[in-house]
Amino acid sequence: MLLILSVLMAFASISTDLYLPALPTMAIALRADAGTVELTISGYLIGFSLGQLLWGPVSDRHGRRLPIAVGLVLFIVGSAACAVSTSAPMLVGWRALQAVGACASVVLARAMVRDLYTGHRAAQMMSTLMTVMAIAPLLGPSVGGLILHVASWRAIFWALVGVGLATLAALHVLPETLPPERRNRQPLRRAVAGYADLLGHRRVLGYAGAGGFFYGGIYAYIAGTPAAYITYYHVSPQFYGVLFGAGIVGIMLTNQINSRLVMRLGSDRLMRAGTVGAAIAGILLALDAGTGWGGLTGLVIPLFLFVSATGFIVANSIAGALGSFPERAGSMSALIGAIQYGTGITGSALVGLFADGTPWPMACVIALMGVGTLLCALLLVPVAAVASSEGAVTGQENRAASS
Repeated sequence: MLLILSVLMAFASISTDLYLPALPTMAIALRADAGTVELTISGYLIGFSLGQLLWGPVSDRHGRRLPIAVGLVLFIVGSAACAVSTSAPMLVGWRALQAVGACASVVLARAMVRDLYTGHRAAQMMSTLMTVMAIAPLLGPSVGGLILHVASWRAIFWALVGVGLATLAALHVLPETLPPERRNRQPLRRAVAGYADLLGHRRVLGYAGAGGFFYGGIYAYIAGTPAAYITYYHVSPQFYGVLFGAGIVGIMLTNQINSRLVMRLGSDRLMRAGTVGAAIAGILLALDAGTGWGGLTGLVIPLFLFVSATGFIVANSIAGALGSFPERAGSMSALIGAIQYGTGITGSALVGLFADGTPWPMACVIALMGVGTLLCALLLVPVAAVASSEGAVTGQENRAASS
């Protein structure tokens, strides 16, 4: 079950990281500029962000397994259509459909974790899952580069069709974590309208903002590094996969550290520490990109530090938000995911719109997003509230363990 949940949560990265080394080649093949091809990432994020708002209430009403299966079918269809696309706008549109299907797997895997675990234990399990699923983005660019070495960029999307079919076949062994007696029977229209109520809570905004701004920086990194590394600094697609993989190793390490410390230090405290590191790394990146100091190394080091903050920010912000409304885990997971990927749209789109052939636009966006995630964590999830809420959760877990 751990393996299947990890694969489901990895669909967001699988769908994007595998084809990153092919972006320059795709631009040539489709007769489009780099900024236009980078919008395929933004199109994917639009579908991924909006699709979650649908799958969350549907899963709270009908369970987790059926919506995941439907989403996988949409993912397979979208991936096949991407493989036969003949223009950049066509590819952007099919990427959006692919994303609507992929997001069902991601949002409902998070909800299934909340179905099974609570409090700091949920944050710990989320970190464990993210460590396992990080194998996908670790290998994705390298595998994509190898496919590109022996075949065209279209073969990468056919490989995604194969991943979708294999996951759909494995779904029959995944148990249902939301039994009928715990499902939300209210009409879907009312459940969707309930998103406004969830956003009315300050702490929910804090968790969503911290994770959301960080995702904006992450997707600016995803959209901007192919041009920064391959086009500007002339590294090979294969070496780009190595550089990208280094960041994933950092994510895996910080997720492991987070899973070991969260029961002792608390998820909110670790999240706040991660946002401090992300803001500092973003500012250093902007300084290096603006001055040219350090060359390629001057980009790689602060980018590594920024990406590594994922282990402290993402799992803890998601677990904190889900813990606020456990009876609406599907809807809350969808809302948090939609906000995160919505800012991801902004981050990647800004890099594409202001692309000037240098790493500077990417660096500026990452710096701004890093400062934003820090402000949300400090101002909307204050230290006093963190201490009291973590104490309450710890007390509940201790009472549960005693009983």
